Amino acid sequence: MVRPAIDDGLTKFQRYRQARKQSGMKLLRLWLPDANTTACRAQAAAQAALLRGAAEEQDTLAFIEKAADWDNTAA
Repeated sequence: MVRPAIDDGLTKFQRYRQARKQSGMKLLRLWLPDANTTACRAQAAAQAALLRGAAEEQDTLAFIEKAADWDNTAA
C-alpha cells in the first residue's frame, strides 16, 4: 500500500525526529570507544587489573549486576 506524499517540506527523517520530539523524546548522540580496537581492550584490561582485589571490587560488581538486571526490575 502506497502512502500519499506529504508536502510539508520535511524529509522522512525530519518528520521522524519531529514526531519523537513531540512525544517527549530527546535525540542524544554519543561517541563511545570502539571495544574492538586493541587500545580499548588494553585499557579495559588495565582498569580491571587495578580493580582486582581492591576494596571497591565487590561494590563495583554489585553495581554492574544491578545495572544489568535493571530492565527486569523496572516493571
